[in-house]
Amino acid sequence: MLMMLPDLQPAELMLLQNLTKDMSDSQQQQFFLLYKGKRKEKRDLMILTIIGFFGVAGIQRLVVGEVGMGILYLLTVGLCGIGTIVDLIKLDDIVSRFNQDQAMECAHMVKTMMR
Repeated sequence: MLMMLPDLQPAELMLLQNLTKDMSDSQQQQFFLLYKGKRKEKRDLMILTIIGFFGVAGIQRLVVGEVGMGILYLLTVGLCGIGTIVDLIKLDDIVSRFNQDQAMECAHMVKTMMR
């Protein structure tokens, strides 16, 4: 099932293994299907961040659910471009944090549905 997810980082792989170790095969299958749909890839967010330099700053923050920062970036043109540059530098952290949150949410949903 892990082969369905491209570009897994070691920390993400360990988290997924820990979250699914006590799940049955059907629960794991449901988890990975849910998670695959919610997970964001670094290249996608990089493209959205680069678009921020051309007029739509903050879209990457909106996509990962940080609505307040997204609106702030939109209104300030990416904090005058500095915020957008910082986001490019911290892109790994942004993607990792978002994917971890989504994995935890998916695991909770699967465990709740199977009760």
